[in-house]
Amino acid sequence: MRILTCEQVSDGHPDKICDQIADAVVTDCLRHDPESRVAIECLLKNDQLIIAGELTSTHEPDYRKLVYEVFERIGRGRLGYPADLDIGILVKKQSPDIALGVDKGGAGDQGIMYGYATNETPELLPIPFVVATKFLQILKNHPSRMFRADAKAQVSYDYDTGRITVFLCSVQHSPDVEVSDFRHIVESAMVLAASEYALNTDFEKLINPTGRFVIGGSFADCGVTGRKLACDTYGGIGRIGGGALSGKDPTKVDRSGAYMARKIARDIVLSGYADKCEIQIAYAIGMTDPVSVNIDCFGTESQNPRMIEQFVKDSYDLTPRAMCESLSLRAVDYNQVSSYGHFGRPGLPWER
Repeated sequence: MRILTCEQVSDGHPDKICDQIADAVVTDCLRHDPESRVAIECLLKNDQLIIAGELTSTHEPDYRKLVYEVFERIGRGRLGYPADLDIGILVKKQSPDIALGVDKGGAGDQGIMYGYATNETPELLPIPFVVATKFLQILKNHPSRMFRADAKAQVSYDYDTGRITVFLCSVQHSPDVEVSDFRHIVESAMVLAASEYALNTDFEKLINPTGRFVIGGSFADCGVTGRKLACDTYGGIGRIGGGALSGKDPTKVDRSGAYMARKIARDIVLSGYADKCEIQIAYAIGMTDPVSVNIDCFGTESQNPRMIEQFVKDSYDLTPRAMCESLSLRAVDYNQVSSYGHFGRPGLPWER
């Protein structure tokens, strides 16, 4: 059997809280000053939050306001943070050495970015990943007061038989209930998520395997920006680059390059050139053009690989400035993508 597993986490997971705060700062700065240079990282432990990084902008964000707007979107009552959260700000301007390269349209750092697409789902994403994501979104919208904000899901899928084998969920809950009190809700959400993709529902269901998950969020683990890259991208199927997506303005190729690579892979699959496709793009600091572009269709291509390579070369300008402009990345509300994945959502410029 060829079983592959994908993971997703809820918007109340501590790492995702940090991603959402970082992207709230990015979006706020770009709205007021589209030329803002932002590289923000967050660290959250217990009720202490550190916001650190580099910011060059004519706008001064109201960090506390942005933090509590994120908490409201997630659900303040489910998170359990006090109104007087201890917030430390360690932010300085972008290094002038880095700015030299960015100002002339070059990459702000070296790095590799990957894009991936597959025709196995309407979202052009791996089946187990979209099912895990859908499940957590269903669970978030359930009105039960038993659930808290932190949750993780994992779906194992047999690509040989086209069946889910194991569906795992760990969901934070209030201290006055047991797993038996909400098991039926979680199982129903699992079944509904699988059914939306016409999959089997007789899989093994693992719900809070330790038996209890009351202490969660940053009171159980430290949250850090950029630590859930698999959840941000393709769930663990399809490679990912080393740089975080959240917390960065689009002059950072970690973000813009990843979005453009996804668009190229998506366009190749939608064009019928291949059933699945992975693109790698690599950059050198200060240079405008990528140092390499590699396309892998895993033997699923219906066209000559050289033709596909020529199609990419002729169709896309992969300089950092061109990627920002062609995808209108300075106008994106990054609050839309800082939880439940950056890809597969209609309306985003790299998904058109």
